[in-house]
Amino acid sequence: MRPIPKYIAFLLVIIGFYACASTGTPDGGPYDETPPKFIRATPEPNATNNKRKKISIEFDEYIKLDKASEKVIISPPQNEAPEVKVSGRRVLVEFFDTLRENTTYTIDFGDAIVDNNEDNPMGNFAYAFSTGETIDTMEVSGTVLNAADLEPVKGIQVGLHKNLNDTAFTTLPFDRISRTDSRGHFTIRGVSPGTYRIYALMDGNQNYLFDSKTEAIAYLDSLVVPSMTGAVRYDTIWNEVDTLAYDTIYEVNYTRFLPDNLVLRSFKEENPLQYLMKSERAQLNRFSLYFSAKSDTLPTLRGLDFDSENAFVVESNLRNDTIHYWIKDTTLCERDTLTIQLDYLATDTLGQLVPKIDTLRMVNKIGKERRMALAEEARKKEEKERKKREKKGDTLRVETKFLTMNVDAPSELDINRNIVLKFDEPVARIDTSAIHVAMMVDSLWQDIPFIFMADSVAPRQYQILANWQPGKEYQLKIDSLGIQGIYGLYTNKVENTLKVKTLEDYGTLYLNIIGASPRAIVQLLNSSDGVVRQQTVTDKNTCDFYFLQPSTKYYIRLINDENGNGVWDTGNYAEKKQAEEVFYFPKVWEMKANFEFEETWDIHATPVDKQKLDEIKKQKPDEVKKIKDRNKERARKLGRTQ
Repeated sequence: MRPIPKYIAFLLVIIGFYACASTGTPDGGPYDETPPKFIRATPEPNATNNKRKKISIEFDEYIKLDKASEKVIISPPQNEAPEVKVSGRRVLVEFFDTLRENTTYTIDFGDAIVDNNEDNPMGNFAYAFSTGETIDTMEVSGTVLNAADLEPVKGIQVGLHKNLNDTAFTTLPFDRISRTDSRGHFTIRGVSPGTYRIYALMDGNQNYLFDSKTEAIAYLDSLVVPSMTGAVRYDTIWNEVDTLAYDTIYEVNYTRFLPDNLVLRSFKEENPLQYLMKSERAQLNRFSLYFSAKSDTLPTLRGLDFDSENAFVVESNLRNDTIHYWIKDTTLCERDTLTIQLDYLATDTLGQLVPKIDTLRMVNKIGKERRMALAEEARKKEEKERKKREKKGDTLRVETKFLTMNVDAPSELDINRNIVLKFDEPVARIDTSAIHVAMMVDSLWQDIPFIFMADSVAPRQYQILANWQPGKEYQLKIDSLGIQGIYGLYTNKVENTLKVKTLEDYGTLYLNIIGASPRAIVQLLNSSDGVVRQQTVTDKNTCDFYFLQPSTKYYIRLINDENGNGVWDTGNYAEKKQAEEVFYFPKVWEMKANFEFEETWDIHATPVDKQKLDEIKKQKPDEVKKIKDRNKERARKLGRTQ
């Protein structure tokens, strides 16, 4: 037997070593689950008589800052923002403003400090020092919610003023400050004994005072008096073998800082400044005007290079801040530019509404030459297709163009709904005698009376109302040429058959309401927090919802409609008027067919910051690192168990 050459033997050893080392897929071991730990700081935490403007805070491992500009907040607020940076295992902070005498400074990092490898957050870490003999240690905490829908407000400043005058919020920066996290929660640290007013401010220009109507704000009508008290909480030691059981419950003594459950409702004031924000001609046959605030009147238009008398169909929303002008004359539509004189009311430098005149040039987005080229290209393509069909011997059909009409008449019609007709352009003429509604009676169609009416909110939308009978079959017919659009096209004929659902197909919800104002509104919501239905609370403090869809989740919101206008209204700080109060029923109903729910709802029984269910909140809490779950998921993908 011949000996194996040395280089082959060496190669076999390498292959064998690789095979032994590759019996499993390496995954780097379990993730590091330990967050950074504080080691020391210069000056020491809670140091007094500090004059140093450079702070060094050291941890037990290499770190980094996660979204420092959002999460790190320094109190009292600084005119020139301090520099906050990371150097290896240290956080370095340098102040540029002159340090105030006898003042407690706090640097609240929140969960911004994470380890360098796995981004494990340290948690709510804060550092403090004082330039005087003592350090203030009291805290004030709570939650900021959007007043309109109780959504947690993330990243809004919350501050205290020792100056109790109402003007302090608009003229002076905060004395102490914090910022809300993703749950809307805030803690203001380093507070001294005294009496304060508390405010929240989405500070657009970072000057720590309310000086713009575009800034969202919140405030409490009552004063805040910080205090502290001894308290006890209970903690547990978990069983190392059975992770679902605990071995011991023990008491932990701690200092509780009060108040710790403040709730501020944030709102943005109605913009009082009226001006033209934008004008555009997005379509050939339509241009639009957008104003900054609602108005009681529409502007006046006059054509400078065309006759504007009866030239438009005007569509405006309820606020009159968005207005669309449909150009009725097709020859005007083809013009590249329409020059218009616009007369409207605008706010002057003194805050007064005064007449203003603007000259607008409404320019087509696509010029006439380009439109003609596109039309010619389309004509050639159509001609090419025509010749292909002729060669194949296909019969040439001339398609009639009709006015587009969308008919919302489902085969199964809800009892509380109507048939809806929607159009892509304004309607010039409607012949109601061309519309027929019939009910099946003894196997025969029998015409029934109906009401045809324009929708009061949605433009170019109409409703057909009738006395729909549960379980009955109906037929809708609309004759061709029955409805004409402003550009001359007529609708095609329509024939739909539909059946109204029975009473047994629905669920019902009866509400007995406690604590609402005399003019409260109850809104039925879907899983996207959108309004499905709305009605007022009766004099007997009841509110009932009929014909609810089975296997559908419903939620409830209540508005204390103080002015009785049927909508939620925002607040006004100068007038000391809070936004109208909103409450959520902290429960979801999954409706059942032919089933009735009756509930008694005390709107104050659950704290307002606990009312809105997490499943319909749009502002979700920032994901907390779940290292163990992540390891389990990785093990599962590798086909292992833990």
